[in-house]
Amino acid sequence: MKIADVDITDLTHDGRGVARIDGKAVFVAGALTGERVRARTVRRHRSFDEAVTEEVYQASPDRVTPKCAHFGLCAGCSLQHLAPEAQIAAKQRVLAENFERIGKVKPDRWLEPLTDEPWAYRRKGRLSVRYVAKKERVLVGFRESNPRYVADVRHCQVLHPALGPKIEAIGELVGRMHAAREIPQIEFAAGDSTVALVFRHLVPLDEHDQQLLIEFAKAHDFAIFLQPKGLDSVHPLYPDNPQLAFAIPAYDIELKFRPLDFVQVNAGMNQRMIDHAMALLDPQPDDRVLDLFCGLGNFTLPVARRVAEVAGVEGDDGLVRRAAENATHNGIDNAQFHVANLFEDHRKATWARQDWTKLLLDPPRAGADKVLEFLPGKHTRRIVYVSCHPASLARDAGILVNQHGFRLAAAGVMDMFPHTAHVESIALFERD
Repeated sequence: MKIADVDITDLTHDGRGVARIDGKAVFVAGALTGERVRARTVRRHRSFDEAVTEEVYQASPDRVTPKCAHFGLCAGCSLQHLAPEAQIAAKQRVLAENFERIGKVKPDRWLEPLTDEPWAYRRKGRLSVRYVAKKERVLVGFRESNPRYVADVRHCQVLHPALGPKIEAIGELVGRMHAAREIPQIEFAAGDSTVALVFRHLVPLDEHDQQLLIEFAKAHDFAIFLQPKGLDSVHPLYPDNPQLAFAIPAYDIELKFRPLDFVQVNAGMNQRMIDHAMALLDPQPDDRVLDLFCGLGNFTLPVARRVAEVAGVEGDDGLVRRAAENATHNGIDNAQFHVANLFEDHRKATWARQDWTKLLLDPPRAGADKVLEFLPGKHTRRIVYVSCHPASLARDAGILVNQHGFRLAAAGVMDMFPHTAHVESIALFERD
């Protein structure tokens, strides 16, 4: 493959440096804006090529030494070589470019980026598992940049502190199991007091393997769940009835959840994000608020503490049941919940035809364009939109501004996934 000395002029959306060789765009892993590097081409495409950094001749002032020994091999993090303050600045540029290019909008003001502790933050995720005959051991971790391979990780710096140092021990545990070759993944979820591991297994686990898991759980203070088939097959192995929950102290709320439920990955950022969203929403005692894509009630229940009424709508009926249970658990009686696939037309639904003074959205990557075909209603004056994908937020911002008469009053980024190119953001829309 071709090797060339190149100047890096920009970063891609996934954190690779952008250069040109013979006029053709090249995306260079491990390179930063303003650097001159030696790049080795590893893949060719019609309109661009992909390369990796072989040597840095002129380093960016924002380049730092990665904390993780596995950086560059493991694809779990792509930006550890970029200073945290430069990471968040790059993410804000991505958001601004998407607003301008896709939505044709610009915020009246930029919010200060929201950040928190950049290490040991990840409380939820999925680890790949693979027995490698050549190494005669089981690898547990995130995938390499080539997704066919599992990175040989001994210690992960971004995982929850109860889990990150124990990756190698988990691999050794699986390696002693009779079903070592039949465990493709382990999902993890951390509450405030319990860390759960969910072992997906393709064959039934014998008594020997189950006992190994129980002993490991006792030794390392984990709760162990088994998943023999689909999501509904998940059940506890040890202890008998483990409880996962996290508190939102500012609103005197505790949210209970199951290990495969969606919760925000970054616990510290979630607390700050809720406060941030509440400040922008400015809930008042006479407000009626609609929370779309509400999940477990992460925003719904804090909002309920401040308003006359709130309704949460979510497509996953299991999450809706647990959101209602969480409302009861926290003594909240002014929150209602509805099951609805928000990528379908629900304009005739009772909750859609009511008058809501304010609206909160927290959609998945696809965004909320289908909902915006029939909402917001004429009485809605303020919308807070939490986004995990800048392109869909920009598209939806254009809809709210150009079709519904709102203005993009404020927007900013939130570093939910430090050291990755993932852009989490929040926007405030107001209508006079």
